Amino acid sequence: MTPSAPAPWTQAPTTARLVLADGTVIEGYGLGATGSAVGEVCFNTAMTGYQEILTDPSYAGQIITFTFPHIGNVGTNVEDTETSNLASRSGVRGCVLRASITDPSNYRASEHLDLWLKSRGIIGIAGIDTRALTALIRDKGMPNGVIAHEPSGAFDISALKAEAAAWPGLVGMDLVPEVTSGQSYAWDEMRWVWNKGYPRNETPEFHVVALDYGLKRNILRCLANAGCKVTVMPATTPAEEVLARNPDGIFLSNGPGDPAETGKYAVPEIRKLVASGKPVFGICLGHQMLGLALGAVTQKMHQGHHGANHPVKDFTTSKVEIVSMNHGFAVDRASLPDGVVETHVSLFDGTNCGLAVEGRPVFSVQHHPEASPGPQDSHYLFNRFANFMRAQKGQAPIKER
Repeated sequence: MTPSAPAPWTQAPTTARLVLADGTVIEGYGLGATGSAVGEVCFNTAMTGYQEILTDPSYAGQIITFTFPHIGNVGTNVEDTETSNLASRSGVRGCVLRASITDPSNYRASEHLDLWLKSRGIIGIAGIDTRALTALIRDKGMPNGVIAHEPSGAFDISALKAEAAAWPGLVGMDLVPEVTSGQSYAWDEMRWVWNKGYPRNETPEFHVVALDYGLKRNILRCLANAGCKVTVMPATTPAEEVLARNPDGIFLSNGPGDPAETGKYAVPEIRKLVASGKPVFGICLGHQMLGLALGAVTQKMHQGHHGANHPVKDFTTSKVEIVSMNHGFAVDRASLPDGVVETHVSLFDGTNCGLAVEGRPVFSVQHHPEASPGPQDSHYLFNRFANFMRAQKGQAPIKER
C-alpha cells in the first residue's frame, strides 16, 4: 500500500515531497520552512500536544507523522515549548500531516502553526494519507527519508532519493550534542496552574543535579513540584563536577539518538554517580544509559513507541498507568543483570519500561511521567525520587501518589 496525497482542499501543483530510502515518493503540500531535511520517519498517535511533541528534543533526527488528522487547530503559544535549551530551535527534522492547518481557535494561541514552523526552521508536508504511511511503518519499520518543501513544485527527485538512501540512520548516532545545554543553569519553575502560569519553588527541600541529554521543561517543573531546586548541567559534565555540587540526588534526562553511542562518554560517568550512593533517577535516554551502566544492553525497535495512550504496568504497585512514550531504542529486558529488577513493562509489546537496583536508591523509567496523559498516573515517580532523598536525610517519606 503506497501512501497517496488526495488533498481535495488544496490547489495543484503539489509543493512538497516525502522521499523514502526505498525510493517511495509521496507528494503533498508544503508548509512551514522551505528546503529539505533528512531523518528517520516515525509516527505519533497522540491526539493533543503537537507543540510539545515538535519541541521535544528526543525527536532530534526524526520526521514525525501525526496520525491524528487535525494538527494546528489550537495554534501555538510561548508556554508549551518543551526544549529547555533556548539556543536550540528544535531537534525534529520535519512533520507530516493529513489535513491542512486551519486558523487557530484557542484563547491561549499566540501564533499560527505554519508561521511557528517557519520561525523554527521545521519543514512540513500536508495532504498525506497518514493512515497508509503509518501502516507502512508498522509493517516495514521506521524508514529513513527526506522531507522537502519548494513553493515552485520543482524537485530533483533523483537527488532526494540518493540522500535518503545514503543517510546512515539513528543506529550509532549521537545526537545529544545538538540538544544539550552549553552551560549550567538553575531551575525553580513549577508546573502550570490554570490561568496563573508557572509559580516558583521558593522553599526547596532538595538540591538535584540534572544531566541534560535533551531535557524537557516539564520534567524540570515536576522536579520543582517535588521540592527540588535543580541545577542543570551539560551532558558531558564529569561525575566529579556533578558530585562537587553536593546534590541530594542526580537526574538523568531524556534525549535523542542511540544510547550506546552517547553512552561511550556518558556511561562511565553514570557508573561513578551510581557508585556515589546518592539517589539516581532516569527517564527515557537516561533510563537506557542507566541500564547500560548497570550492565544491560539496548536494542533498536522496529517501529518504536510514540504516543500518549500507552499502557504500562508498574510491578511495584501492581497498577496500570496510561503514559506518554517517545523512544526508538529500548533496554533488552533479558539482559538485566543480577541485582537489577524490572519495575515497569509495556502492555502493548512487553518491552522493558523501568528498572531499579535492589537495595539502592537507583531507578529509571522509559516512559515520560511528566507528560501527563493519564493525566497524572505517573507523577508519583517524582515523589518516589524525593522519598529516596528524604531517606538519606533521615526524614519520613511522604505518600507517593
